[in-house]
Amino acid sequence: MNVRAQISMVFHLDKCIGCHTCSVACKNIWTDRKGTEYMWWNNVETKPGTGFPSVWEDQDKYHGGWEKHNGSIRLKSTGKGRVVLNIFHNPHMPSMDDYYEPWTYDYQNLFHAPEGPDQPTALPISRVTGKYVDIKSGPNWDDDLGGSPIYAAHDPNLKGLSDEQRAQLFAIERLVFFYFPRICNHCLNPACVASCPSGALYKRGEDGIVLLDQKRCRAWRSCVAACPYKKTYYNWHTGKSEKCILCFPRVETGQAPACFHSCVGRIRYLGVLLYDADRVEAVASLPDHELIDGQRSYILDPHDPAVIAEARKNGVHESMIEAAQKSPVYQFVKVWKIALPPHIEYRTLPMLFYVPPMAPVMAQQRGDTVEHVSDDLFHDIEQSRVPLKFLGNLFGAGHEAKVLYALRKQKAVRWYRRALTVGDVTMETAERMLHEAECSVAEAEAIYRLTSLCTVDDRFVIPPSHREEAIEMTEDTHEHRQCAGFGFLAGPRRGL
Repeated sequence: MNVRAQISMVFHLDKCIGCHTCSVACKNIWTDRKGTEYMWWNNVETKPGTGFPSVWEDQDKYHGGWEKHNGSIRLKSTGKGRVVLNIFHNPHMPSMDDYYEPWTYDYQNLFHAPEGPDQPTALPISRVTGKYVDIKSGPNWDDDLGGSPIYAAHDPNLKGLSDEQRAQLFAIERLVFFYFPRICNHCLNPACVASCPSGALYKRGEDGIVLLDQKRCRAWRSCVAACPYKKTYYNWHTGKSEKCILCFPRVETGQAPACFHSCVGRIRYLGVLLYDADRVEAVASLPDHELIDGQRSYILDPHDPAVIAEARKNGVHESMIEAAQKSPVYQFVKVWKIALPPHIEYRTLPMLFYVPPMAPVMAQQRGDTVEHVSDDLFHDIEQSRVPLKFLGNLFGAGHEAKVLYALRKQKAVRWYRRALTVGDVTMETAERMLHEAECSVAEAEAIYRLTSLCTVDDRFVIPPSHREEAIEMTEDTHEHRQCAGFGFLAGPRRGL
């Protein structure tokens, strides 16, 4: 057993209000420089929708992630023999049209336009070419456009839905959408790291954060094509790739990442998971329907004395073990099993998990009575406006069982709390729902408190980073204390 620690995340989609505060916070801190205008390390998409970059989930187009080959796995987009052929042109990399051409506005025209009968306007100007541009898309172009025949209708997660389900999903009386915030997943089996010929991408041993060494990057851009979530970007000004760094300078000082700290809906949780690194390759090679259980199986119990002993033997710091024992992510993923990875069929084993959203059900009101389409306790899950198949494609590798389990447990907790506080649901009914959802009263109370009454310390359990110990492995700590944090003192430049 090779025990290691990984800083992991949970996003509770039932609480996301789509305010984009997280995106703006990240943009203002990290990607407000020349060459990063089109980058959104954090973005919030509307589902159903095509997302950013356009249709990023279509791996027939982008060839991201891993695929099974001769009993093992290999990268879809590149390899030792294929990388040379893609030096000058990578056919699977997103283009500017797939992202968007970033723009600003000609504000000077507002002040210097000649006098005339019309109000002067600030025309859009490309931040790449400096010329006037006709805006056709943007990072949140399909925001709130549920039912759009242009965006929502081309969501790859609609695959497998019947024609009747598709028609129902886009009927005006059934229109529905939910928000899907995304950052780098800091995967355990990252395709971006494996694809880089120069070894610029690496996964930090002490906390699992995936970073990109700007000095070693040679602009191969294999990482952009290999990442199935398209969260690695190319800086056209510096000639280097860039990606989300999970605000590690903040994490190292005990602060939550900027997008986490600024979240209005308090949907974000951050904590530590202990895992068995020896099982990562075997789990990544499992059939699609076994991947979620396989991922949960290598996440270890931080209270198990054997796990603790092996972690100490492997150099995991005591404070990291204590953080893992208090981790909200462990509760959501391993104990309650209501947080699921996005598109685990890409086999990168993401360390960002999502609590799937509840969706409204079709109903009608007659007098004081609301009549639903079914009398079953969980009818609003089976008959919700968002088909289970859609959520299964997004969070269950095409299978619905894990999503159904998570939604049933969420609903049972809601009814239990409603029986306690409102009283229009009998406690007998609520307890029966908890039993059918495999949830105890104590577990329901714990889920309620962590999702509704959580404090900052409950949501963000950040261990001391002990960077001084990591630096001591190769350099003298006293001489290099100014390097703790970013790891380099000069900005990236083109060339060697």
